[in-house]
Amino acid sequence: MEIVQSIINGILLGGLYSVIGIGMSLVFGIMGLTNLAHGDLVIVSTFLCMIIASQVTGSILLALLITIVLMAIIGFLLQNFLINRVLDKGSEPPLLVTFGVSIFLANVLLLLFGADARTIQSPITSSNIISTEMFSISAVYFVNFLVAVLVIGALHYLLQYTYFGRSIRATSNDVTAAELMGVNTKKIYTYTMCLAMVSAAIAGLLVGMTFVFYPSTGTQYLIIAFGVVVIGGMGSLLGTLVGGIILGLAQLLGAYFFGAGYQLLAGYIVLLIILTIKPEGLLSTAARK
Repeated sequence: MEIVQSIINGILLGGLYSVIGIGMSLVFGIMGLTNLAHGDLVIVSTFLCMIIASQVTGSILLALLITIVLMAIIGFLLQNFLINRVLDKGSEPPLLVTFGVSIFLANVLLLLFGADARTIQSPITSSNIISTEMFSISAVYFVNFLVAVLVIGALHYLLQYTYFGRSIRATSNDVTAAELMGVNTKKIYTYTMCLAMVSAAIAGLLVGMTFVFYPSTGTQYLIIAFGVVVIGGMGSLLGTLVGGIILGLAQLLGAYFFGAGYQLLAGYIVLLIILTIKPEGLLSTAARK
């Protein structure tokens, strides 16, 4: 049945969407910053994985490890030398910095790689792990969902059960109190951006194996990240997974009932409905001011 297939694909696609949104959720939940360069940073990771796998290592997993290191370094430099310098000057300057970084990255990618469509080939790209008369489960979609659960589980453990995680949560809850207790909040912000870039590197590889990508598609994934974290609740890891699944289901069921042209529209209609019912997100614990 086609509707069963659409539901399964929507849930699994939600895993990919949640990985795309994790980095934005972390940065907003801890720094209160909407990172407008997030989508372009995901695409930078995709291009890095593609180039390293095809030109250097020949292995996708090794390329991912190298990309994670490179993206963590980029996150460190971006936060330490750009964003941290303007965080104390109000909400607009850091927002403008990330907007400028987004434009810069998109144009650099366009200059280096041109406007041609690219993809990352892997053994799981076109295979199924389950095929029946009623439905099939794509290997790459299943891997996307599995990776999403593992990444969110690892981040939850890090934030809840380690000293580093407690420092992050203290900074998120009350910056002044955290500083009085000896926490260097600027360093915590830098480490948080590095974590966000690690998740962006993982998301970049998954995006490259699942979809065709261009240097200009960063905006598309920025919008997806927005939708995921707004539905689930800014700063909530579990909410990010729930938001991704809801957005994925809404898009594929919208395409099933109304046609492929309504896929994005259906997702945004669900987003608006949830914003109307619960503006802070489904699983957000933050109180509205």
